[in-house]
Amino acid sequence: MSLNGSKPSAIYTAQGLTKVYGEGPTAVHALRGVDLTIEQGTMTVLLGPSGSGKSTLLNIFGGLDHPTSGRLWFRDSEITQLDDRQLTAYRRDHVGFIFQFYNLVSSLTARENVALITEIAADPMDPAEALALVGLSEQQLDRFPGQLSGGEQQRIAIARAIAKRPEVLLCDEPTGALDSHTGIRVLEALDHINRELGTTILIITHNAVIADMADLVLMFGDGRIVETRANEQRKPPSEMHW
Repeated sequence: MSLNGSKPSAIYTAQGLTKVYGEGPTAVHALRGVDLTIEQGTMTVLLGPSGSGKSTLLNIFGGLDHPTSGRLWFRDSEITQLDDRQLTAYRRDHVGFIFQFYNLVSSLTARENVALITEIAADPMDPAEALALVGLSEQQLDRFPGQLSGGEQQRIAIARAIAKRPEVLLCDEPTGALDSHTGIRVLEALDHINRELGTTILIITHNAVIADMADLVLMFGDGRIVETRANEQRKPPSEMHW
């Protein structure tokens, strides 16, 4: 799969990733030898039941967890060989995270929540620019999270994540706490960021409908990728219903 007819370029390459929690007969095998390539600039959706390994894989990709065995590369850098200090730098410089819960600072405005990230990033966007990219109006920038809807708060969280210009955005159930209409607005923001900025995006979801907006769909079961599907055409979030 390539973008705009260009030669594919792998941003992540995983070989034989395993993750085991505990020991002996009570050990939990969260990942069982995952091999995977994610191409730069693509959108990937990870589907599967709870406990199938999706979040464990995303945490390893994001440098939040270590595999028990196997190897993972971010471009030419082997993440699985980095120490904790180097992993911190990797997360800071290359990765943005979006979770089901927004984790906004309630006493700060939308603009100030985004500015928290821009103050530590090497080449950040202006907070207003990041918030405009996710569809928030000028009038909403100086409102507090409690004055905004759940979908608007989630879009602030997305703006905060992209303001440092990450190459990768890792999203764990970004619409899980939202109704269909609001969730579609959030998905439209992610789709826009992927297309306009070329940000590589991985989305964990239980909602199979969302898979239609991706380039690549990965089905997980019992710690393995049990099915892989490439979409020839991506469906716009505005055409989705659930």
